[in-house]
Amino acid sequence: MTTVRKGQAGPRLEREAFHRKFIDQFFDPAFEAVADQLAAVEEVAWQAYHDKRKAPRTVKAGPGFADPDYDLSIEWKEAHERLRAAEARQKDPATPSRILLVNGAARNDGSCPGEISKTWRLTQIARDTLAAQGLETDVLDLSRLISDYDRHIHPCKACVSTAMPLCHWPCSCYPNHAERQTGDWMNEIYERWVAAHGVIILTPVYWYQAPAVLKLMIDRLVCADGGNPDPSSTGGKDAAKAKRMELDGWDYPKHLAGRAFGLVVHGDVAGIEGTRRSLSDWLNWMGLVDSGSFGQLDRFVGYYESYADSHETLDRDTAFQEEVRNVARAVALTVDGLRAGRVVPPGGRLRAPRPK
Repeated sequence: MTTVRKGQAGPRLEREAFHRKFIDQFFDPAFEAVADQLAAVEEVAWQAYHDKRKAPRTVKAGPGFADPDYDLSIEWKEAHERLRAAEARQKDPATPSRILLVNGAARNDGSCPGEISKTWRLTQIARDTLAAQGLETDVLDLSRLISDYDRHIHPCKACVSTAMPLCHWPCSCYPNHAERQTGDWMNEIYERWVAAHGVIILTPVYWYQAPAVLKLMIDRLVCADGGNPDPSSTGGKDAAKAKRMELDGWDYPKHLAGRAFGLVVHGDVAGIEGTRRSLSDWLNWMGLVDSGSFGQLDRFVGYYESYADSHETLDRDTAFQEEVRNVARAVALTVDGLRAGRVVPPGGRLRAPRPK
């Protein structure tokens, strides 16, 4: 048995340090009028932190789990059931084809930038193109992380690097009520990916890479690629149990495989090709199906021109707009071919000699 290595995490907060952290969120003087009530809430929060009450409401796992008597988080169990229902709808040949459009830009006019993003406009072009062909669309606007109240995609904790079975599908790291790691958006996002027959990611380039809002989602989707759908099998987050499971043989299930994908990447100076390639590599790795040369696009909008009039530059670039429509059309055609059985994923009948 391999060793579970320890010794990195920082010390737990003492009571006074916890108080300072807790009260920082109520900096507005208006909260002084409810200081006594806040003190009572703080004491409850301290006890939850001190006792490590990550999942304060649980339900028995029940039939179909390795340990039916295991206490699962109610929130995880509900998310698990929603994913099962979404998967059943997605595989039903009677359901209309559904495309998930992911807007990966952080900018919107509901916060400091004060203006919509070009990526949002491109997303609307793709949506309208798909709707005109009779496909259902679902727009996932990741910029809402910057403008919605208490909306979060918490960072991946990298359970998979300890052992793949420790990474649960869907993710069981959040919410963690003891650490106030709540308001996580991913359970809804997992369901939207599962329900889709095709996915189009539209994104700008920030400093040669994907924007942070998009990368947060990407990292948290690691559980879709090899994740364990049964937390009771690892006793929750028991690293030693998970290591034994992986070493005994793990099949690394690809929970999103077989869905079509398309990409639209744009920038103004550099990084578009590298970002498009990394996104394509990631989606291919997860078993999603490439929609061909028309299904992937990287373009500059106003190369080395001012930011201030970049929307006007996009207005003039009608060729780019039409190329975005072609990405949507290519994904629609691929989805149609996959559902009709005319398109077979290239690796669908092959077995990897080194699965991971």
